[in-house]
Parts: sequence; C-alpha cells; structure tokens
Amino acid sequence: MASSAHEEFELSQKHEDILGKRALVLQQMEAHYEQQKAKKKQQCLMSQAAKERNAQILKDFQNAEKNLQTRQLLHPDIINLETLYWASVEQKLPEWEQYLLGKGQPPVSETGRLLRQQRQKTRQQDPSPVQCKAPPRNC
Repeated sequence: MASSAHEEFELSQKHEDILGKRALVLQQMEAHYEQQKAKKKQQCLMSQAAKERNAQILKDFQNAEKNLQTRQLLHPDIINLETLYWASVEQKLPEWEQYLLGKGQPPVSETGRLLRQQRQKTRQQDPSPVQCKAPPRNC
C-alpha cells in the first residue's frame, strides 16, 4: 500500500508540474496573441496611410497631366529657335567637352577672334576715356 501511495504522490506531483507548465504556455500564447494583434493593427494603420499617400500622389499626377494638357503651346518660331539652339549646342559640344570637364582651355572660335580684334582696333583708335555726350541741363 505504501508503494501505491507513493505512486499516487508522484503522479500528483507530475500533474501539478504539467498544470504549471500548461498555465505558463497559456500565458505565453496570450502574450503572443496580443503582440500579433498589436502588430496587425499597426500594419493596418500603415496600410491605410500608404493608401492615402498613393491617392494623393495619383491626384497630383492627374492635376499635373491636366495642367500639361491645358497649357498653351509655344509659338512655332520659339520652337524653331529652341531646336536651332540645341542643334548648335550639340554641334559645339565636342569642341567644349574637354574645357567643361576641367581638362583644358576653352576653344577659340573665328567669330570670337574677330570680335576681340575689332574691340582692340576700336580701343587703339580712340584711346580717350568715354565721355557722356548728353545735352547740358538748363535749371
């Protein structure tokens, strides 16, 4: 009989250990569930904020598109001048590339040389300082 009482006592001890572990696992599960619930709520808030941002961006794009469609077109002469300007830039770029990269001197064109020569000639011909040729005032 003593052995059966001892076995019963051991079983009772094991039962108490199992119940304690069960309670601990239930607490951990509940804490994990609360964490998951909070995480899901945060994700929902972030998702909603992203949807609102996306809606605002879409609205901004639609407004920009609308503004571009209603914008007045440039006059054909202005478009022609712009085209000629960019063609000139593309044509002159190889000459200026080394200078723009900081690896050389600026190129000297014939028109630039001619302009400098003309300025030098006018300076040599009229060495006097520039004077104002306005009519005298009568006060």
